[in-house]
Amino acid sequence: MLPQGDGNLSEMSLQEFVLDGFEGGPQTLALLFALFLALYVVAVLGNITMIVVITLDAHLHSPMYFFLRNLSFVDLCYSSVIAPKALVNFLSSSKVITFEGCIIQFFFFALLGTTEALLLALMAYDRFVAICSPLHYPITMCPSVCACLVLVSYCGGCLNSILQASFTFTLPFCSSNHIDHFFCDVPPLLKLACADTTINELVMFGLCGLIIVGTTLVVLVSYGYITVTILRMHSRGGRHKLFSTCGSHITAVSLFYGTLFVMYAQPGAVESMEQGKVVSVIYTLVIPMLNPLIYSLRNKDVKDALWRLGQRHTAT
Repeated sequence: MLPQGDGNLSEMSLQEFVLDGFEGGPQTLALLFALFLALYVVAVLGNITMIVVITLDAHLHSPMYFFLRNLSFVDLCYSSVIAPKALVNFLSSSKVITFEGCIIQFFFFALLGTTEALLLALMAYDRFVAICSPLHYPITMCPSVCACLVLVSYCGGCLNSILQASFTFTLPFCSSNHIDHFFCDVPPLLKLACADTTINELVMFGLCGLIIVGTTLVVLVSYGYITVTILRMHSRGGRHKLFSTCGSHITAVSLFYGTLFVMYAQPGAVESMEQGKVVSVIYTLVIPMLNPLIYSLRNKDVKDALWRLGQRHTAT
């Protein structure tokens, strides 16, 4: 067992970390436990509902909802990588995670986070083709192309995850085994290293910046063309429907990319761990919980599908 203090640790003996999580007394931790549990349960139920509805309703078997179903799957897994361990730690005094467990948690966290960013960009491109080039849409976004694009998203997430994990977990950790966070992430881990982390920080900022800036540009350009096309329409009903559909996606994109930028794509991110914990709650739990609500409450097609499934269930 490792010493729990701030003294130097032997690099060879480091077999586990301690996730310090949030500070506070029993009442504060109980409130945080209730908050995390509520967010996680709503996220799980909401995303499972979206997956089931899109799978069962034939009216939603289109590229847009194919991407949305994958987004719901990613959100479901994303929150499940973080929330269960955090909930256990709120009720535990040890808060220990093994070295291997930390690597696994970070690997899937980075993989799913990157995949979500790429999926959101793909969804923007899908809307661009559907609205700006409707005649070419069935060919451009055929099922095989959509499947390949989703596969590329997962591969991109896997590549980023492997690179980040390789650079981070090969560092010598000998200053402490206490991670000032509620899950394993790069910024708090870099603080534990007893070696120069300049290259690691540059890699993190470079990769995250490239992903965030690249996908944001795809979204901005896509919606720039979409806005111009919609404004040229003569039908007010058509404008309203398209703005409503695109508005859901813009809301989800703004929330996700905004929090990622605050946490990873600016040099001051590594310095403020307290701010980082709050921001991390937003993109690991709040956004996966909000996405199904955003896409169902603001999307007539999804609401109609839910009504049809309800009618079918009532009839049986």
